[in-house]
Amino acid sequence: MGMLDGKVAVITGAGTGIGRAHALLFAKQGAKVLVNDTGAALDGSGGGDAADRVAAEIRAAGGEAIPNRTSVAGFEGANSIVNHAVEQFGRIDILVNNAGILRDRTLLKMNPRSGRPCSTCT
Repeated sequence: MGMLDGKVAVITGAGTGIGRAHALLFAKQGAKVLVNDTGAALDGSGGGDAADRVAAEIRAAGGEAIPNRTSVAGFEGANSIVNHAVEQFGRIDILVNNAGILRDRTLLKMNPRSGRPCSTCT
């Protein structure tokens, strides 16, 4: 019996590195995992199948996982990710916000409507 049996986890940036490690560990502990990753390169270009590969790895080990390639760069994308998890698994118990960005766009400096930097938000 795993520590996360029956829990649902959404992990952003879960296609490689620390996010991938989180996804694999959470699944090993019994969580159903939404593996979110756009598959983009460090310069923001391209799009790959990292989320698909990690979700397939989890399923091959006997776990439950679904891939998701939606960007978390804006509020609409984040909402879409949440909706996908709820549609597939019925709820969300855990969120690991691991996805990274390469520019200064911390939560406090984002405009809730556009996801772009906001000079009046700080």
